[in-house]
Amino acid sequence: MEYRWLATSVAGFVQHLAVGYITKGYYFYVTGIIPEGKDPAKTDRKIMEAYGINVSKWTRTRRKKQGEANIHYLRYRGSYVIIANHGVHRFFAAEAKRLRDVRRCPISFMGYSIGCRPARGGQSLHASVRINRERYRALKERFHSAAIHHTVEELGRELRSLPFEPYAPVRGQLLCVRRAINRRRALAGLELVPISALRLHRSPVRPFDEPVSFTESEISEQTDPPSGSLE
Repeated sequence: MEYRWLATSVAGFVQHLAVGYITKGYYFYVTGIIPEGKDPAKTDRKIMEAYGINVSKWTRTRRKKQGEANIHYLRYRGSYVIIANHGVHRFFAAEAKRLRDVRRCPISFMGYSIGCRPARGGQSLHASVRINRERYRALKERFHSAAIHHTVEELGRELRSLPFEPYAPVRGQLLCVRRAINRRRALAGLELVPISALRLHRSPVRPFDEPVSFTESEISEQTDPPSGSLE
């Protein structure tokens, strides 16, 4: 099967990184931005050739049995991550200065924090996807300010349009935002925002479905998607 690395959506990138890699023990990573004006395809080839990434499933199985690490590469537009599991590989020495462990330092991407935490009971680790601290704080402040100045319908529309897939930690964060809104509205004697205003069910996506195209100015894009129109 042809190796696939080019995610065609933010949701696909996050899902494949969390579910496809982190949950399978890929914890060691570096991230990077392809500079504006540089051909992303050349960067892709250079990285995959340097670390022997584009190999068969059989080769990966053999490497694992021999105590070698396996490496994966994933890119969305101008952002990429190289991620490895335990084992011996030249990747660790080559990237030593900027190497991170997702269990201690979550990956920040488009307003998400993608990390790894102990499962309930502490017996195993699992991927954890949430809104990063800065973006979450900004969201709470924005909705707190808007809580008594907008209708339930307007607030619900903005909540449903937030560009974050409702993984379990994200759902918890959105529920906290709703509670903060409703505390202010209750004190003001206003109608409360119902739980139905939140998007609480996630549908899996196909991360490599459609070809993605972008302009040079988008190659190094690292800003969050638009955050809505509440003021």
